[in-house]
Amino acid sequence: MRLGPAARRQQVHLVTQARRPMSEDIRYRQNRYLLMMGIRLVLFIAALIMFVNHLGWLAGIPAVGAIVIPYIAVVFANGGREPNNVRGFMEYRMNLPAHREPSGSSEDGNGSSGAN
Repeated sequence: MRLGPAARRQQVHLVTQARRPMSEDIRYRQNRYLLMMGIRLVLFIAALIMFVNHLGWLAGIPAVGAIVIPYIAVVFANGGREPNNVRGFMEYRMNLPAHREPSGSSEDGNGSSGAN
């Protein structure tokens, strides 16, 4: 039986271990960076409002967050592509030699090799 062109087009090939395209990876890192910068902006505005309302040292909490977040965001943005571990999780197995019986023992366990 011969398949026509319509039947050949319906075949679906899945590539589960393929890496994401570079453009998609860059877009993902840019979006993550922009999200972190948005959080930084909110923290900066909160620190400014708290400082204006004379909340003293409490204004320092969001200010510290607004100072630290850019460094973390840059590390994440420049981190490169995600690792492609295609093997997945591998459990640790000790490589021990096979268990052998001592060479001089017999089945009855008394250690004598001859008959009495």
